[in-house]
Amino acid sequence: MQPFIVYWHKGTPNPAKVLIILEELGLPYQTRSIDSLGELKQPAYESVNPNGRLPALIDPNANITLWESNAIVFYLVSEYNKDNKITYTSSPEKYQLQQWSYFQASGQGPYFGQAAWFNFFHPEPVTSAKERYANEAKRVVGVLNNVLKGRDWLVGDKLTWVDLTFFPWNNAIKGMLEKGPVAFNEDEYPDYKRWMDKMRGRDSVMKVVKEMHGDGPSSDGKQ
Repeated sequence: MQPFIVYWHKGTPNPAKVLIILEELGLPYQTRSIDSLGELKQPAYESVNPNGRLPALIDPNANITLWESNAIVFYLVSEYNKDNKITYTSSPEKYQLQQWSYFQASGQGPYFGQAAWFNFFHPEPVTSAKERYANEAKRVVGVLNNVLKGRDWLVGDKLTWVDLTFFPWNNAIKGMLEKGPVAFNEDEYPDYKRWMDKMRGRDSVMKVVKEMHGDGPSSDGKQ
């Protein structure tokens, strides 16, 4: 099998989702770093992802290029997870997987991302925006905490790809909010914390977290 090519940037949660799934499935990959926001809007990268965002994935084995992280994850799980290790094909679980995937993409990622933007990158301080998005991020964590009461995973009785898609943004929330007006304490969400700790202990997650905050993913495509 030829290695997948993943476009990424250090420390960004959405590419981390894809890398974790590749690691979980034992698939070979190589990475191409996009080092500046300006590079995302250049023709070279827009020919890969016309939206000019990260991540993007090229699968040379099937001659397909995809962007949007959850679309990439769903593709990898659908095409390369033949033993259904981290998915379900039964009903209602397969529909519940989609439900949580949509919630992650529309409910978690955008709110967490805006919280980070207004706390760190917006050119002038907007306290109302900082408070709004931080409180929305905490609301999402509360939803997850409530759903996880009395259960280990979001769908069924095993870890699935949707659990893992929530991990990178969740893992960044403390740092995203620490300079803002709204504090976050994971201990206030015990079932959420238990769930996160289970994922933090996985080899795939530990490797990607380390590499995303170090020198970058180290796969040479020979896995």
